[in-house]
Order: sequence, then structure tokens, then C-alpha cells
Amino acid sequence: MANPTGEQFELTRGGARAVVTEIGAGLRAFEVNKVPYLETFDADMTPPKAAGQVLLPWPNRTKGARWTYDGEPQELEVTEEARGNAIHGLVRRREWELLEHGEWFIRLAVEIGAEPGWPVPLRAEITYDLAPRGLTVTHEVRNEGDRPVGFGVGTHPYLRIGDVPTDELTLTLAASRVRPYVADEQLPFGEEIDVDGTDYDLRGGRIVGGLDLDTAFGGLTPYDDGRHHHLLTHHDTTLDLWTDPDFGWVQVFTPSDYPGRGRAIAVEPMTCPADALNSGTDLIELEPGASWRGSWGILVDIR
Repeated sequence: MANPTGEQFELTRGGARAVVTEIGAGLRAFEVNKVPYLETFDADMTPPKAAGQVLLPWPNRTKGARWTYDGEPQELEVTEEARGNAIHGLVRRREWELLEHGEWFIRLAVEIGAEPGWPVPLRAEITYDLAPRGLTVTHEVRNEGDRPVGFGVGTHPYLRIGDVPTDELTLTLAASRVRPYVADEQLPFGEEIDVDGTDYDLRGGRIVGGLDLDTAFGGLTPYDDGRHHHLLTHHDTTLDLWTDPDFGWVQVFTPSDYPGRGRAIAVEPMTCPADALNSGTDLIELEPGASWRGSWGILVDIR
């Protein structure tokens, strides 16, 4: 059986190391001085729970695998059979073309053709750039068609700090709003609400052990550098997941059954929330021939 993630591309710089996969261009590992800061998986495994995957041209779920483009009904492949939805885009199981690979950086590309459920061709590139204590991930998307289209980008990293149990970590989100979900569908309903006075207010930091989330947060507040910063901390170590302003949403998922780890926490940068192809919320609109570029990254800070 073929390796479900294809060739493995290793990046190293100083004490940092990352592994990127050929299929899906996903991030399979990130560590500094042999301490893991992402949940990983074996090279011959399908990424469990979408670990490290690139979510494009939409993150999260599209309800009923259906949406409408320019008045034309679109039917996507159902990829979440239990709920009948299309989940996490079109590229996470496709082979990406290797464009460049240096000691500490790599650039890959994939074409999304005009196909059933997706009427406008796109070209996507991704660059991983490793630093001694961090990693920058840059996404570029170009409209290759002759009509404008809206799309979204997301990623699915599961954060950790070495072998510290997930429930002992503290999560801080730069999020002032939360979008309610229908629990059995994991799809949004209504408008987002303020987190003030609710259990969803994570701006001051909350122990992960008290959280049970598969939840989209918005209303992100930028820091002085113009970026959003979501922090996972334990004692003197902080893992900073930062994003450019276009990543105006973050999904937090706290499953109890990540393979080999048990409790885990995904902090997922997204440019739009679930079902944005139907709601239109924060879709990135691209004219024919136009491109979009956005970055996010991880930085390890040990005091």
C-alpha cells in the first residue's frame, strides 16, 4: 500500500526540525532541541484527526456538501459521511508539486481545477520557513479562472509542549467573540456572540483541562505588531501561534482520543468560519488573475 502522506521532507536549522509531507503539504512534526511542539504521527499513517493538514479552498465543514456559486448549485463530494458534509477542502489528500527545498525551507504547489462542486480553478502554493525557535508558513492562492471566486484557508496543527499532559497547559486566545454551533452537526447557527461573562472567554488564559471545545472564535484582537497571537503555556515555556490579520478566525478542538497521546488540543488558524461557502462570512474574494498571500507561524519562547 502506498504511503498515505507520500515523500517526507525534513527541514533543520540550529536545534529546530520540521517534517512536511508531499501529499497534502501537511506539517507532520515540529520540534526544538528534540522537544516536540506539535502532535505528530507515523510517516505511514493517514494524518489522524486532520493533524497538520492544509484546509483549502475552505476550512471546516460545508453543510450538506452543497453551496451556490453565481446562482449555480454546486455539489461537493461528501467527505464527512456521518454528518453528510464536505469537510476541510480539496487538497489535503492530493500530491503537491515540489518547487524548492533547501536545508530550512520548502515550497510546494497544487492545482485545483474547475471540477464537480468547485467551478473556478485555483493555484495554491505553500512555503515553510524554519527558524532556530520557530516556523513561518506562507500561503499563496491565485485565481486561474475567468470569473471571480471567494475561498477560505485554514490549517490544523495540534499544539503541545513536550511531554506535559495537555490538560495541564494554559490556553490564551485573542478572541472576543464565539460562534455558536449546533452540537450534533458541528455547524454554526446565528451570529457570533461576545465572550464576556461566558466560559468561552479565554483572553486571560484557561487551563485546558477545564475545556471541551470544537468551537470557532472570532473578533480577534491584534497585538502591537498587527498580528493575532494565541498562546499555549506551561511554567516558563510559551508556544506562540501567530497569524496575519486575514486569519480572523481560530477553531479550537480538544479531542480525548488522539492516537498515542489521548487528550490533545488543535488551535486552527482560519480565514473564515465553517460553512462560509454558504454564509459568505469572511470569504477572500479573488478576481481573475489576482492573488492572495497570508502567513501564520509558531514561535517557542522559553524564559
